[in-house]
Amino acid sequence: MHSRRKFFERTLAAAFVSSFQQASAQSQPLFPGFQTRKIATSGASIHVTTAGSGPPLLLLHGFPQSHVSWHRIAPGLAQRFTVVAPDLRGFGDSSKPPDGENHVNYSKRAMALDQVETMRALGFDRFAVVGHDRGARVAWRLAVEHPERVSKAAVLDIVPDHYSSVTREFATAYFHWFFLIQPAPFPEQLIAANPEAFLRRFLPASTIAPEAFAEYLRCFRDPLTIHASCEDYRAGATIDLTHARETRTKRVQCPLLVLWGQRSTIAQLYDVMAVWREQAADIRGKALPTGHHLAEETPELTLTEIETFLRA
Repeated sequence: MHSRRKFFERTLAAAFVSSFQQASAQSQPLFPGFQTRKIATSGASIHVTTAGSGPPLLLLHGFPQSHVSWHRIAPGLAQRFTVVAPDLRGFGDSSKPPDGENHVNYSKRAMALDQVETMRALGFDRFAVVGHDRGARVAWRLAVEHPERVSKAAVLDIVPDHYSSVTREFATAYFHWFFLIQPAPFPEQLIAANPEAFLRRFLPASTIAPEAFAEYLRCFRDPLTIHASCEDYRAGATIDLTHARETRTKRVQCPLLVLWGQRSTIAQLYDVMAVWREQAADIRGKALPTGHHLAEETPELTLTEIETFLRA
């Protein structure tokens, strides 16, 4: 693992330095009235955007994005909650730790601990969490492994374990689950050749605001972000499965909201609520008239569903 990281630092250093010098965090115009800061956890430095007052609410983004994915609903949530929107380790402007043995430093367990420590640093020992995509997997791990910390949880457009039910249809739609886990540096080199084209495969212009896409691209031009994103998926195919087996008898104890898009891939492949009922004791959910990116495609409806759940 150490030699692989050295490879990226040596062969991609020029590209990294160039992109870093030309760009600084530009997300603030998308979050008027929010403040940013860096919080040191035991394993990373987490970039956090915060605003509002009231009960604490943690928002966790997905791949290949950053906290910017919440820009259309975070201001509305901040009217009733203290919103905390971090970049997960490896993404956005958070740090990119070394891989660790068996990709452990990009496990959802490690990312969940980041969030516990981040919220504690902000003065919150107990909080609600909403996660989308990879962030929803972190939210699930938070609720399972830190039940005393999570008052309510919402997961957007995921089911718990894709790898246990792989079909041709799944492999076609989720090809990146198998591409990104290939040994370094193969996926990293291909993505770095044209990061904009890669992002457009997941973030179409019809769905994502231009200024938001510009932020995602800024971050993805950093070769270390590309590598960390691959490590996230490598962890998902290895150490995360081990951790899931370790906690397979534990269910989410707090109230759980499950939202997904009617036009998303999981809606075509799964009975979403049936899958999640095996994981939670107190669950409710529904499909929304959207694709995968609920908060960016139908922000008003997504905001309403989240607020209704959190205020109940």
